[in-house]
Amino acid sequence: MATEVRLRDGRRALTWSVLPEDREAIRQGYERLSERSRYLRFLSAVPHLTEQLLDHLVDEVDGVDHVALVLFVIDDDNEGVPAGIARVIRYPGRPDVADVAVTVADEWQGQGVATALLAQLMRERPVGVTRLETTVAADNDASLAMLRRLGDLTVTEAGGGRLDVRVDLPDLPAEPEEPEGTERSERTEPVA
Repeated sequence: MATEVRLRDGRRALTWSVLPEDREAIRQGYERLSERSRYLRFLSAVPHLTEQLLDHLVDEVDGVDHVALVLFVIDDDNEGVPAGIARVIRYPGRPDVADVAVTVADEWQGQGVATALLAQLMRERPVGVTRLETTVAADNDASLAMLRRLGDLTVTEAGGGRLDVRVDLPDLPAEPEEPEGTERSERTEPVA
């Protein structure tokens, strides 16, 4: 099922869970990222997604401990344009804690894609996850601002130009409400 969301400027977008058939679109999307965006995603030089890394990013998405969503912006021709991907992965042996990662295509950065993705991802996060723990580049102000909007933030120096970030998440409502401007629809095929 796809969920319709709105970006800051009112543009329509669709999110849906990553599926095996999204593998090639994810590979191609990563290839279009700038070197800086690639670095910020993995905090190291990862010039290309290997088959092993794609296995983790796509095939290991189970909707229970590893939730991943893609976002496609609907353009003027009513086609979907790939704009971002976000995931939350529960840490083994720590049922209430998960890592989080968001990647937004360079041309869509600063337009609310990460905000829309994270809002939906937090509604679909693994059951029982009440805290996020992740590491970000110390100069990644956008990621810090995005994480700050999710809950109570604690930041500590990790060395090497990195920060360890902890976010204590608010409780989810007993029955998640659909935010205004959100609609569920059947999934359409990705364009990319």
